[in-house]
Amino acid sequence: MAIVEHTDSTGISGDDGVRRRDFINIAAVSFAGVGAVAVVLPLIDQMNPSADVLALASTEVDLSAIQPGQAIKTTFRSQPLFVRQLTEKEIAEADKVDASTLRDPQTLEERTVDGKKQWLVTMGVCTHLGCVPLGAGEGENKGEYGGYFCPCHGSSYDTAARIRKGPAPKNLEVPKFSFTSDTAILVG
Repeated sequence: MAIVEHTDSTGISGDDGVRRRDFINIAAVSFAGVGAVAVVLPLIDQMNPSADVLALASTEVDLSAIQPGQAIKTTFRSQPLFVRQLTEKEIAEADKVDASTLRDPQTLEERTVDGKKQWLVTMGVCTHLGCVPLGAGEGENKGEYGGYFCPCHGSSYDTAARIRKGPAPKNLEVPKFSFTSDTAILVG
């Protein structure tokens, strides 16, 4: 008895078993890939910040009520934020300090927005151990340099919120902010 092999008009052997097997392998791998994506996508999505955290990602601050020489305390990302309108005298005092002599050398220009030198925005967290410095509230101790004073360990900051004395290693942090108008800023 003779074995007859079927060929099509192109002369290619009609071994349908290989083609079905390839299709089944491709279908199985595709099904597994879709299943893996269906499992991994929710796991990755749950790592995104929640809506309440996203709402805290930026804070708008009204500057219209802040008088020259006055500072306010508000919050940004659940931490204190100090916004201060410097007087001409405070600006002059900050400018006359040689930045190269400071522990964390920065000029007032580096800590403020161009053209808005009188507005100083800093995080209200001492860079030593995270206490909240005094000086933003009415009648609070501003320290010997007229800026902020940390009552926990005695760090003193000048009018540009630069560390001048005490154990704090760095200046008060200046967060990213921009002016949305002449009387409002957006922090974050």
